[in-house]
Amino acid sequence: MGKEETFFDDITSGYATRGEAIVLGAAMLDGEAVKDAFVRLPLKTFNRHGLIAGATGTGKTKTLQILSEQLSQQGIPVLQMDIKGDLSGIAQPGEAAGFILERHEKIGLPYEPQGAPVELMTISDEQGVRLRATVSEFGPVLLSRILELNDTQAGVLAVVFKYCDDCKLPLLDIKDLRKALQYITEEGKEEISREYGRISTASTGAILRKLVALEQQGAALFFGERSFEIEDLMRVDDKGRGYVNIIRLTDIQDRPKLFSTFMLSLLAEMYNTLPEQGDSGRPELVVFIDEAHLIFDEASKALLDQIESIVKLIRSKGVGLYFCTQLPTDVPDAVLSQLGLKVQHALRAFTAKDRKAIKLTAENYPVSEYYDTTEVLTSLGTGEALVTALDEKGRPTPLAATLLRAPMSRMDVLTDDEIKTLTARSGLVKKYNEQIDRESAYEILTGKIEIAASEEAREKGRTDRKRTSGGRSTRMNPIIKVLTSATFIRGVFGVLNKLTGK
Repeated sequence: MGKEETFFDDITSGYATRGEAIVLGAAMLDGEAVKDAFVRLPLKTFNRHGLIAGATGTGKTKTLQILSEQLSQQGIPVLQMDIKGDLSGIAQPGEAAGFILERHEKIGLPYEPQGAPVELMTISDEQGVRLRATVSEFGPVLLSRILELNDTQAGVLAVVFKYCDDCKLPLLDIKDLRKALQYITEEGKEEISREYGRISTASTGAILRKLVALEQQGAALFFGERSFEIEDLMRVDDKGRGYVNIIRLTDIQDRPKLFSTFMLSLLAEMYNTLPEQGDSGRPELVVFIDEAHLIFDEASKALLDQIESIVKLIRSKGVGLYFCTQLPTDVPDAVLSQLGLKVQHALRAFTAKDRKAIKLTAENYPVSEYYDTTEVLTSLGTGEALVTALDEKGRPTPLAATLLRAPMSRMDVLTDDEIKTLTARSGLVKKYNEQIDRESAYEILTGKIEIAASEEAREKGRTDRKRTSGGRSTRMNPIIKVLTSATFIRGVFGVLNKLTGK
């Protein structure tokens, strides 16, 4: 048996599946695709998370597109974090260009242009379904980690949440939390001290400053009502295709704190909301996080621990997380070790640091008798990648340099008119984009302060009037006293009698 036949047998047996699967492409040997040597990814292991990495321009975004549309075709909803604005074209069919047909002929797959059902979403000023969450839903523990509070400050924040909960003061948006923090150290200081202990103004001041910093990144748009329901990410259309939910984040690239806050809250809400799935054979939702380094770059140790914990636990809820970034080293080792699927596009060795990074990356992949991994990493072309996954029994598949299939949807963005049309016909836009500002902690506490100030003013007025009234009753004006005396009156009448001659 020749080398190519042996290779074909190793790939087809290594990527064989009994259950549902998607075809990512065909394995390559000596730089050429081996037709029908399909690299299949079983749906059963899609909740085991994954990594898509590679240098700029090597095809990472198209890989996200391929995986998303293939999952959608299988009836699995997808959530995409679109940082660069490159993924909206998945809503429209692609074009059967000559180079695409040629690629699919090499792979052994037909090419059928088609779009996927898409819902555009936003946490900023972009068009789409408005995603929000209330401060109460975050809770004091998660919010403390996001704000990077020390133990004392975190304790103060816990008291604020407890007080608002006891007094039925809804914490919905940032102004609610800010007003509550101000109240417990000013007008409500004595009340708080009696019930919960003394609160340091230094601690509340530090919390307020960090809250302002988060607000300056646009958090005011995110915190509030109506709160988004996770179930609305799990929809399928009338053809049984899963919706591809695209969160448009092009205008928050320079606001990583807001991005990481949003991501962590969303994942925590998924974990708390979704039921345990067990071994169902397919995921309930797959989440693709583009430019994943934005989550990890400025994350504190506490925040990284929280992310690591969620990554470990959320797969039991049927949710798969896929991080897309340039280098695997952008992802912390504790998270990287949890990722079952790895799709590694080409890396470029321009400096000694680059060569070191390539060597470290190569060590993350299984040893192969067909490839020198370090050499292949620098020689892959656009739309080619090293792939290894987990089979249906959870075992690593053979390393395969893969010629990836082309996206069936448009490999370009939607026009402004197409975005407006897609948004206009969205039922979720009508549900979530209504502005709601019901009575909450800010309004209740403001009213309470105003009532107290009014009572204080009335009491002061009563005291002043009493003091003034009391002064007049004990001391009579001397002139009035003389004019009203009996002697003065008799004298006046005596003078009048003489003048009248009586």
